[in-house]
Order: sequence, then structure tokens, then C-alpha cells
Amino acid sequence: MDSLLLPQWCLCLSPGRRSRTRTRTVEVMSTTDKAREELARQVAAAAQRYHDTSAKRHSIEEQLDAGVKYPDSPEAISARAERLLDRGGVPPAAAVAGVRAEALDMPDTRERIIGISKDLQAWSFLPRGARAASTVARISIRHNGRELPHGTGFLVSPRLLMTNHHVLPDETFAQRCFLEFNAQVTIENTPDTAIRLELDPGTFFAADERLDYALVAVTPGTDGRLPGDVFGWNRLSIQLGKLVVGESVNVIGHPSGRLKEIALRDNALQVRLDDFLHYKTDTEPGNSGSPVFNDQWEVVALHHSGVPKTDAQGRVLRKDGQIWRRADGDDAIDYVLNEGARTSSILKHLAALRLAPARRAMLAEMGPDSGLQQDITASPGEARPAPVGTVRESVARMGLRAEHNTFGERRLVFLHGRRQRLDPEVLRRGWTGGLNHGLTRAGIAPIDPADVWFPFYGDRLNEAIAHHEAVPGSFEEVTAASAAEAFAAESTTGAYEQLIVEAAVRAGMPQDGQAATEGLGSTLVGTVQRALGWLAAKTDVDALAIATIFRDVDIYLSNPEVRRDVLDCVVETMPSDGELVLVTHSLGTVVGMDLIANRLPNGMDVSLLVTAGSPLGMDAVYSRLLVPGPQRPEKVHQWVNAWCPTDAVAIGCPLDGTWGKLTDLAVANARDRAHNIEEYLAHPDVAAAIGGAIN
Repeated sequence: MDSLLLPQWCLCLSPGRRSRTRTRTVEVMSTTDKAREELARQVAAAAQRYHDTSAKRHSIEEQLDAGVKYPDSPEAISARAERLLDRGGVPPAAAVAGVRAEALDMPDTRERIIGISKDLQAWSFLPRGARAASTVARISIRHNGRELPHGTGFLVSPRLLMTNHHVLPDETFAQRCFLEFNAQVTIENTPDTAIRLELDPGTFFAADERLDYALVAVTPGTDGRLPGDVFGWNRLSIQLGKLVVGESVNVIGHPSGRLKEIALRDNALQVRLDDFLHYKTDTEPGNSGSPVFNDQWEVVALHHSGVPKTDAQGRVLRKDGQIWRRADGDDAIDYVLNEGARTSSILKHLAALRLAPARRAMLAEMGPDSGLQQDITASPGEARPAPVGTVRESVARMGLRAEHNTFGERRLVFLHGRRQRLDPEVLRRGWTGGLNHGLTRAGIAPIDPADVWFPFYGDRLNEAIAHHEAVPGSFEEVTAASAAEAFAAESTTGAYEQLIVEAAVRAGMPQDGQAATEGLGSTLVGTVQRALGWLAAKTDVDALAIATIFRDVDIYLSNPEVRRDVLDCVVETMPSDGELVLVTHSLGTVVGMDLIANRLPNGMDVSLLVTAGSPLGMDAVYSRLLVPGPQRPEKVHQWVNAWCPTDAVAIGCPLDGTWGKLTDLAVANARDRAHNIEEYLAHPDVAAAIGGAIN
């Protein structure tokens, strides 16, 4: 943090003006001195933590010298490997080649996956780094007509910026500061045009001295756009597995107030504490408040202090081994490591704060991975579930038949999932649009929506469930917690709980002990709610959507009348001849399996079955089909199963081996759209399989 110097000309003012100026100066200097004292305490605390972890650090260093690549716990290494696979942190081809190159046991496999990620970066590493850098701003302070660089901050939501508490110690100090985005050089190495924005601590300000963080609102630009919509923002994650000891970290900031710089490579995590990380990297004053990234550009920590070398009495040492004095300047200090507050610890602290509803809503804008949301809007293309206990008027909309037999003897059929409330024509266009995107990427001609059969059972399912369910009463505001509790109470067989818990266990939830999201201030209680919270924390699907999707699956499988109504509705809009190319999604994959086994006319086969975002890999699902599985239907000639590792509904995937021989395609859907059918169909390999079947 840079010091503020009193300009000499202020002493030459008239007595009245000098008095007023001196008052303002004293106010600024008082706050600045307080911040400087706090920074000194932060440095001392970091040095003490460094001293307290000497034995642990020496053990890690010995393991590194002995050739251990990642001297971390087996649990941490396992979680890291799983996250890399789930989030596309390793190129798929490299992962397959690296793991299958030789016989490896599970621990070696996990370390190999981490090693591939560390040594082999996809081309996207650079543009993703540039995208992350655009979220970083220089913080400056106005003082007596001067503008002095003060620190670094970065956006963590469309309108919230994170930095250190010692950079912005309180709301009053924050009001004197401003931000500069794009304070950097261009690719031609010339200064870029910086964009200034003001801080708005009156709208939101939260901070903690121990973790040394401050979270403050930023005003919109002159065009009214939120800063995150212009510069992007970092999705902070409470999830496990973002970094292990020995992995590299990357720091972006404004050292000594200079234009934006980045520290890459020769930087590695040394020690992980409960709330802090110790890592090696080159940082300077002004880097305070910088984001610390892993190689997937996820924020793992908030940089706040260097760790100075101290003597036995705790006194800071200079690089020449002598006792450091303030007059020596910061450059003389012998810094041995750097320290940052862990992202997960900051998020837990934020979740425990007592805030007004408006401020709590602003925290929720930080996204589902933060653990600060309890209710999120459904993904695009999917209708938000109605409030529990609400019965809507049935409009009994019918499915759509294909207008032409464009594909010869083949009939392309889309079978939707969930209790869709959108118009069938809108849905068919959306599905076809996603498929056409994928076909174009695969070099195949697009198709006309009118050539697709689209059975629609959404209204019939809504009506059947409303008629047969035990309505527990209405809620003024639906949350994932209240919905899950009501859905579990409605499940007469207890299968809803089995579905949620099995999915969570398959997603890595310990069957005893603490869950990854414990301590986040959630209202979820009990086995079902804990499992639901785990699924939401581990995937890119929000908790309410997960609860509702599995509830629909449970009711369909548990209630014979509901199942019959749904299948009758589907058959009404199915072709009666030709071979089917049947594309199914979510609950539609379950309905589709019953349809193939029980309701197709004799002699009608399925030349291609596509299941996307399917729960068919779960015992609680396939054991309750009309023909209990997992038994691949003889009518199905080719089966392609598309699944996204961050899709909570596809937790039972891959299906190959469980259901016999089939083709599994692991895809990386966009964040917050992990379960979206249009994302699945836009994948070129998925689209190519469909295109090959109808051409």
C-alpha cells in the first residue's frame, strides 16, 4: 500500500482555509494511518502463521526434494483431479492418452491428471487469462487534488468488487477512492484507455479484518451498464478441489500502482491453512487486493500480504539479515512467501453475515458456485416450477407432428423433460436451433423445425401430478429448502429421498461427516436437504431446479396413473411407421425408455437413441422402469448418451458398461446451463450422430 504525503503548499493557505484543509487532511491521514497500522498487523500475523507452520512446510519441502510432485492429502488430490475432469481443466485427448499410457493405480491416475493440467495448457489458457485480467482494476485515492495509486481490486459479481480490508478499511475511506479498469498496455505495448468508475459503499459494504477482505458496490457506468456486464466478473466457488500443494498460481494486479501486470509460473502453493494459503510469487506493494488464480483461472485466494522473514523475537529482517527499520523502506524486507485469504473462507464469512434483504440479494448475484444463493432462476429454455401447492389451469396443449417425411424412412422425434410450461412450438424451435448450431459446427446441413415430431406431455403431467399429489399447502416464496421438504413429504414410497441421496453420493458426498457446504448459513436440514445442498455445490445446476427435476422423475416412476397418462400423451403424437431417431432429455430419457419397452408398435425400431442429461445410470431410476434395467432394449440399434460432468441430473453417467455397449459423449456445457438441452444438442459430436442417422 502506498503512503500519502502532505503537500507543502497546504501550509501556505490563509488561517481559515488552512484550518479547514488541515481538518480534512487529518481525517484522511487518520484513516490512512489506521490502514497502515492494520497492514502492519496483517504482516505480523502472516509472519506468525509462517512460523507456526514451519514443521509442516519443512515436511512438504522434504517430500518435494524426494520427488513427490504434489505433497498433499489423498483427499485433496482426489478432489482436485475430479474437478479438473469435471471442469475441462485437462484436454480430453491428453487425459485419455496420459492415463492409459501405462497401468496406473487410482492415486497415480489422479496425480497424472493434475500433472497433465500443470504441464499442458490448452490454447484457451491465454484468452481466458485475458478475460480474467479484464475484471481487475486499480484502486486510487483522491487527496487534496492528487490521485494516488492505492491497491488492486477485482469484480466478483455484476456490481461487487473485492479487495483487502486494509485497502478499504471503512465506508468513509471507500468514498474517497475510485477505480480504473483497463489501466494496462495494449497488445501494441501502448497505454490503453482507462475507464473510471466510482465506488458505492452506501449501497453495499462488508469487510473483515482477520480475513482482510472488503466487498464494496461499484456504480454503473455513464451508459447505465453494470461493471460486470462490461468487464466480466469472477465466479467465486465454495467447491473443493481448486488447488493442491505444488500447483502453480497466477496473480494479476497493479504492483506499486503501475499498469496491470501478471505473475505467471515459478509460483506454487506451499502450504494450505484453514483460512489462508502460502505461495511463492513475485508481488509488490499495490498488489494488495489482487486475485490469486489457479491455471483454470478460478480465484483461489485474495492476496493480502507478503510474509517477511523474522528472527526468534518476531522482528522483521532485512535482506542482509539485519533488523528492519521503517526508514529502510519496504524493498529492504526479506520476504520469503506471500499469503492470501482462501476464497472458501471469505464466502463462509459472507454467508454468516446478518444483512438486510436487499444486500443479501446482492450477495446472491455472485452466482450458484458461491454458496450464497438459495433460489436461482431456471436455466434458459426451461420453465421455472410453479410454487409448491399451486394448481394452474390446464390448457391441454397437444404435441406437434412433422409436416413432411424429409428423412425418408427415418422419423426424428424430440422427447422433452420436466413439466414444461412453454408452448410446444417454442420448445421445438429451441431444440432445433440447438441442433442446427451443432450440425453447422459438424459441417452438416441444418434442418427445418417442421420436419421434427415433438410429443408434448408437459400439460398432461402438470395436471396429473396436481390431481394425484398430496398438496401440502401454498408458500409465499418458494426456496429449494421448502420445495425439497414438501417433495420428500409427498413421496409415498420414500423414493424421492433415495434419488437425491444416491445422486449426491455418486457426486462424492461423504456418507458421514460434514458436507462441503456446511457452515454456509443454509436453511437446508436433514438428509434430503444436505444431499441437495451438496449437489448444488458440486454442479452447475441450481438447487431448486435439481429438487424439482428429481421430484418429477420420482412421481412419474412411483404413480402408475401418472405414468400411464404421460405415455398415452406421448403416443398420441408419435409416428406410426418408419424407424425412429429418438432424441430425449432429462425426465424424457426415462419416459423414452418406457416408451421403447412397452408402447412402440411391433416392428418399429429405434435406429438411434440419444439420451442427454439423463438419470438412467441411477439404481433408483432404472430399477423402477416398466422393464427394470439396466437392460439395453433390443429395439435400439445405436445409443449415444451425452452427459455433462457438472449436470446434477446426469450424475449416474457414463452409462457405458452399466447399460451394455453404447457411446458416451462427455461434453462441457456452458456455466449455469449444464442441464440445458440446447447446450447438449449444440455439441458437434452429438449433432453429428443425429445428422448421420437422418441423412
